[in-house]
Amino acid sequence: MSIFKSRKIKVPTSAPTELVISRNEHGVMSVNAPSLGSLLWGSGYAHAYDRYTQLLLMRIIGQGRLCELLEDTQVNLEIDTFFRKANWHNNINNEIDKLDPHTESMCQHYCDGVNAGIKQKNWSMLKALGYKHEPWTIEDSILISRMTGYLTLAQSQTEIEHFFIECIQAGIETDLLKELFPVSDQDIDRDLLSKITLEDSIIPSQALWNSVLPRMMASNNWVIGGDKTHSGKAMLANDPHLEVNRLPNVWCEQILEYGEYRVKGLGMPGLPGVVIGRSNDLAWGVTYAFMDSVDSWVEDCKGGQYLRDGIRCDFEVRREVIKRKQSADHQVTFYDNQHGVLSGDPCVDGYYLSTKWSGAQSGAASLNTAIKMFTVDDTQTALAILGQVESAWNWVVCDNNGDIGYQMSGLMPLRISGWNGFTPQLGWHSENDWQGFVEPKDLPRIYNPESNYIVTANQDLNHLGNCSPINMPMGDYRAQRIADLIEEESQHDVSSNQKIQLDVYSKQACQFLDILLPLLRIPHCNHTLFIILENWDCCYDLKSKGAVVFEAFYSELRHIVFANKNHGFSDKVGNYLTQETGIFIDFYQQFDQVLLNNDSAWYQGASQAECFVKAFLSIEQQCLKPNWGEENKLSFVNILIGDKLPQWLGATTPPISLRGGRATPSQGQIYRSANRQTSFAPTIRVVTQMNDFVLHTSVAGGPSDNFLSPWYRSELKDWQNGQYKKLI
Repeated sequence: MSIFKSRKIKVPTSAPTELVISRNEHGVMSVNAPSLGSLLWGSGYAHAYDRYTQLLLMRIIGQGRLCELLEDTQVNLEIDTFFRKANWHNNINNEIDKLDPHTESMCQHYCDGVNAGIKQKNWSMLKALGYKHEPWTIEDSILISRMTGYLTLAQSQTEIEHFFIECIQAGIETDLLKELFPVSDQDIDRDLLSKITLEDSIIPSQALWNSVLPRMMASNNWVIGGDKTHSGKAMLANDPHLEVNRLPNVWCEQILEYGEYRVKGLGMPGLPGVVIGRSNDLAWGVTYAFMDSVDSWVEDCKGGQYLRDGIRCDFEVRREVIKRKQSADHQVTFYDNQHGVLSGDPCVDGYYLSTKWSGAQSGAASLNTAIKMFTVDDTQTALAILGQVESAWNWVVCDNNGDIGYQMSGLMPLRISGWNGFTPQLGWHSENDWQGFVEPKDLPRIYNPESNYIVTANQDLNHLGNCSPINMPMGDYRAQRIADLIEEESQHDVSSNQKIQLDVYSKQACQFLDILLPLLRIPHCNHTLFIILENWDCCYDLKSKGAVVFEAFYSELRHIVFANKNHGFSDKVGNYLTQETGIFIDFYQQFDQVLLNNDSAWYQGASQAECFVKAFLSIEQQCLKPNWGEENKLSFVNILIGDKLPQWLGATTPPISLRGGRATPSQGQIYRSANRQTSFAPTIRVVTQMNDFVLHTSVAGGPSDNFLSPWYRSELKDWQNGQYKKLI
């Protein structure tokens, strides 16, 4: 229980009349206003009050201005270059024109509140670094919308598609690649793919663009109908699994009330509205959908031009100047065409990729949706509205009438027949261009299923739609386990849903042990590590020894099979892929399908049984940690300054143990990417039932981004212990 008392927040004289902002005993901002416009002003003010640094840092990064406004380093120059190349800070005026008048007015109220809050800020690390703020605009909110729709979500799809080309160029056989990638029905021109010059290679990159921003990837959400609950009313649970070890938390909680409307939940600073939460009559939650919304085309470049339908055409040349604090201004040149941005210099003859994300020029529909959700009170209407969001999400919804539903959102490209978007298409034939986008009604969706519950956990959900937007899903272990736990109980309540969110049982480990343990019983039955695995319950709790042993075995097996020079990878490259990138983290199911397949072509020169036993025996000499809590821990660091300050100042925490693994409902992955330690874990846990207007939440962090504030990490210990608070 919190020792703090609620208190009123002082607002400037420019604030709307009758606006009241207060902080409850948990530090969560509550905004009470007479109208929606006044409410959004207050919400924006509260975002700036608590998340000044996070809000403005996101904009600085999205604009590609780190070297100009903060720290002029080579790493920041690469980040600036990436975002200038993405070009999300331009092409926004057309989106402003797409806002309906009501949304534009409400968004302006939100921006006015943000700017009032920015002016009131006395101290922040940004100011200490010499940053002078600029006014917040609707254009900035659209930029943030684009960033949150792409950052490592669509980016992961780009990486895996480029990685496939690198595998071709490394000489890996087509039969092997067909087991890993969705290319069994695709035409693969190995000769052409081998000729492509890849500017942004996955393998050697050490300073990835996301070294400043938190990775956003996996999540769980589900809804349960009233027939399966104690109250007879529907329930919703959601726990976004993102990069958890960055403070402040990505999400910002608020309680928003005007007139008869009351909405509470999680938003993203810089965006008006609530992304995950509930109103009096409706609850909604979200996970990432793994839609393939990014495609590439091979461009035949010669003399600075590209080939299209037999004619040489000029690129649109875009020159961006990156201002630098300590060095001369840096000019970068990009070449755009109808296929996106070219990765390479067309003045050097050769084959290059142009890559396009479907949401690159979006944002208006997402803002329109955010404002509409304040007054929606039924599931069917909510699904139709949420389906208009331009980025790829899995939305689950339930209402007071007992209805539950699911809708995927996102701009899924309409592609030429026979092309699923995973491999690059020939850019010199115009018939290979996108032909528009799939209608939301044809995307995966379901309403009141017979099962009386819906689970999404980044798994393949193509069967629920009239199209197949997902070609590289995450593993379905989490979704299967959650469904099993829902099925086990005839009636659910808040406590049972919280128990599911905290569950650390791994169906993945169980499948691997079903193969491994029989191989070890003779002649290794007295082996200490074997006994640990044989007695392990496949749970990744902090005291588990089995989790440590299994993870060591799994890592060795993966290395033996995939980091094998006979397949085209050297040990050095294999180690990099398994230890320094998110490739195996994001798409482990594809690799597991190979490892669990006794007949896989990847078992060349050694059988599956031989590889399993070799992997197990190879960990004998390793110095393993005594339990999962000791093995799986990391420090939480500040989003702006990392761990540069002494720990006693409070910006960085001592090492914190994470329960769970990659395949458990309560995920707890720790790995290295972009030369830094990162993680996937539930950044926040949310449970609510429609018979009680309470949101049960548990946040990894606190409301404030100021490490000198008592609210910086006020909930971190409760989050570690699996304890929830009530937002009433």
